[in-house]
Amino acid sequence: MTVIDQVYQGDKSSSGHPRILALANQKGGVGKTTTAINLGTALAAIGERVLIVDLDPQGNASTGLGIDRRSRNCSTYDVLIGEAQLRDAVVPTAVPRLHIATSTMDLSGLELELGSTRDRAFRLRDAIAALNTNATPESDYTYVLIDCPPSLNLLTVNAMAASDAILVPLQCEFFALEGLSQLLQTVEQVRTTLNPNLSIHGIVLTMFDSRNNLSNQVVADVRQFMGSKVYKTMIPRNVRISEAPSYGKPVLVYDLKCVGSEAYLKLATEVIQRERELRAP
Repeated sequence: MTVIDQVYQGDKSSSGHPRILALANQKGGVGKTTTAINLGTALAAIGERVLIVDLDPQGNASTGLGIDRRSRNCSTYDVLIGEAQLRDAVVPTAVPRLHIATSTMDLSGLELELGSTRDRAFRLRDAIAALNTNATPESDYTYVLIDCPPSLNLLTVNAMAASDAILVPLQCEFFALEGLSQLLQTVEQVRTTLNPNLSIHGIVLTMFDSRNNLSNQVVADVRQFMGSKVYKTMIPRNVRISEAPSYGKPVLVYDLKCVGSEAYLKLATEVIQRERELRAP
């Protein structure tokens, strides 16, 4: 029996109401996009129907899933300025049950374009709500993962206003906790002003190297500071994870048996387990 067989028991989110998780951290290079791609792939492998929403102007999630820039005729930018429906920006990936709403560099100017528009913080929330109407069995998503840019700007605020919870990738490095406290303050502000139901789903420690004393100290500090909010699964430093995006593939497709792939499958099981606990009466 495989890891997937052991985990998947057919317990999906309710039809028509996907769980929306924003992957956010204002620091760059923490494994945010890598986690969006590979967690999405792992959830799809377990049987969930997953949509990744690429909100980063760099478009690395789209590229990492093999979507050529020249084929992104409609993007999340078009959706947020109100010129397209979210479904128009969605394209299938090579992974069954995994789709992505692609991104382009146009997103970098969104804040200036929307200016002081009254609903500017809720553009993504409304677009996802519209996605749920008239969904087909193939596009009735059970999870929506939003890959945020590495900054606390209007795009990240849109993601938080649209989400049920935040998943925070945190690199095992010296300044990890300093960045985390700033992100938690932003989450609290969004909860107070825009989305009272927003919560921290969990913190995933990335680029962990057990041979490095600093990595082990960061893990200890974060677990002491955040307690049970930190997932048990840690994503190790792994060359296969780093190589996969250059081939336009998630690491689970590039090399299913490497330690990075195994870690993301375990993380997917933890995410689903937390979902079950949240829904338990």
